[in-house]
Amino acid sequence: MLTPHGTVATPVFLPVGSQGAVKTLTPEEVKDIGIAMVLANTYHLCLRPGIATIEKIGGLHKFMAWDRAILTDSGGYQIFSLASLRRVSDDGVMFRSHIDGSQHFITPELVIQFQEALGADIIMALDECPAYDDSFEKVSRAMSRTHQWAERCQRAQRRSDQALYAIVQGGVFPQLRHQSAEYLTSLGFSGYAIGGLSLGEPKKVTLAMTEETVALLPQNKPRYLMGVGSPEDLLEGIARGVDIFDSALPTRVARNGAFFTRLGRANIGNTAYHQMEQPIDPDCDCYTCRTFSAAYLHHLFGCDELLAYRLATIHNLNFISNLMRKVRSAIQNGTFNSFKDNFLSSYKPTDEQIRLNQKQKWLKSQRLRK
Repeated sequence: MLTPHGTVATPVFLPVGSQGAVKTLTPEEVKDIGIAMVLANTYHLCLRPGIATIEKIGGLHKFMAWDRAILTDSGGYQIFSLASLRRVSDDGVMFRSHIDGSQHFITPELVIQFQEALGADIIMALDECPAYDDSFEKVSRAMSRTHQWAERCQRAQRRSDQALYAIVQGGVFPQLRHQSAEYLTSLGFSGYAIGGLSLGEPKKVTLAMTEETVALLPQNKPRYLMGVGSPEDLLEGIARGVDIFDSALPTRVARNGAFFTRLGRANIGNTAYHQMEQPIDPDCDCYTCRTFSAAYLHHLFGCDELLAYRLATIHNLNFISNLMRKVRSAIQNGTFNSFKDNFLSSYKPTDEQIRLNQKQKWLKSQRLRK
C-alpha cells in the first residue's frame, strides 16, 4: 500500500494513538518495534490541542514527530458514544465535549477539512455508528445517513495526496451490509472500512458480518476492519480478506498487566511470576523480554511503577508486529492456512463470556468518563 510517507506492507495492524501518541511510548520506540502506520483521532485532536494549533506547527506528522504513515479516524465512533451529549441530524452532529462540556457542531465537510489540515495519509468519512443491539429500523436509518455523509465527504475533499475511505455500516444485518457495501463501492472511494463491529456482539457474529462484507468489497482496494486487535481475531480477519486493522486492545491490556504470548495472554500479577527468573515470554525478542525477568515485571506492576506500562506495551506491540510480519511471509509463501491453524492450535484466547463482560465494562467506563 503506497502512501506519501512510505510503502506499508499489508496485512497491517495500526496501534492507536488517538491524541497523537501511542500511550507510554516515544515515536522512535514505536518505529523500532516495526510499526509502519499509526492511527490518530480527529475528535480528540479537535478538542485538544485544536486543529488550528496542529496545522500552524506544520501538520500532524511534524507535531507528533512521526515520519511514517498516519490514518486519522473521523471521530464518528467517539461522537456517537457520547449518547446523551449529542444530537444527530442529516446536517451533522451537535455534541458536547466530554472534557469541558463545550458545545460543538460537526459536519461531513468539517471532518474532511480537519483531516486535510492534519495531513494524514489516509482519512475517513464521517459515519453514524449504531449500537450492535439497535433495531433493524434504527440501523437502517444510520446506514442511510452514513451514505449521504460519505457522498458529502467525497465532494468536500480538496487534497489529492490523501486517500479517503468510506465506512460500510449495517450492524449485524446481512441485508443492510449488502446494501451499504453496494452503495459505497459504486462511489469509487480509495478504500473501504468495515465499521459498527466489535462493539460487544459475540465474536462469531463479528466474523460472520466481516465475511459477508469483505466479499462485497473490491479486491484491488484496501479493506479495513475497525477496532479489532486480538491475535486470534487478526488471523481470522486476514483469512477473510482484511488488509488493515486497528485497536487499542494490545496497549490497553498491557497497562492492565496482560502480556501476549504464543500460548495466550499471561497475567503478570499472578503469583507464579513472583520469583520467575526467565522473561515473561522466552520466545520473544523484544527489549522487555531481552532485558527483564518476569519477576521484575511482576514487581513493577505490584508497585504501580510507570515503567511497568511502558515495558508491557513494548512487548505487546512487538508481539503483534511480529505476528503480522510472519503472516505476510506465510501469504507470500502460500502457507497462510497452515500457519493460522498451527498458531490457533496452541493459542488460548480469552474466554468469550469474560471477553464480552470486559468489553461491556470498558464501553460503560468510556461513556461514564465522557
